[in-house]
Amino acid sequence: MPHFVIDCSENITRLKLPEEIMQKVYKAAESTGLFANGDIKVRINPFQHYNVGNTKNDFIHVFANIMEGRTVDQKSDLSKRITAALKSMFPDVPIISINIRDFEKATYCNKSMV
Repeated sequence: MPHFVIDCSENITRLKLPEEIMQKVYKAAESTGLFANGDIKVRINPFQHYNVGNTKNDFIHVFANIMEGRTVDQKSDLSKRITAALKSMFPDVPIISINIRDFEKATYCNKSMV
């Protein structure tokens, strides 16, 4: 159920294959034990056109969307694990960040629910 969407500068996908980057995020999320096997979804969006603090510095930002119910400590651990994994993969990238948003169970719907 969790969705991890990686926004990054296009150059990031020249440094490492998109599949490697997505797998790194997948494994870091999986290592928390917060999600059922096979439920983690990861996508990547490399940007050719962007402005980061009025520069063209490389960046990686992960948008994590997870079902409500995790504690602040669990979400903090998830954030730190993903950031650390990406930092180890890209030690020279100046901007690596993540934010976590909760889905509300009451308003979430997918095709198997209708």
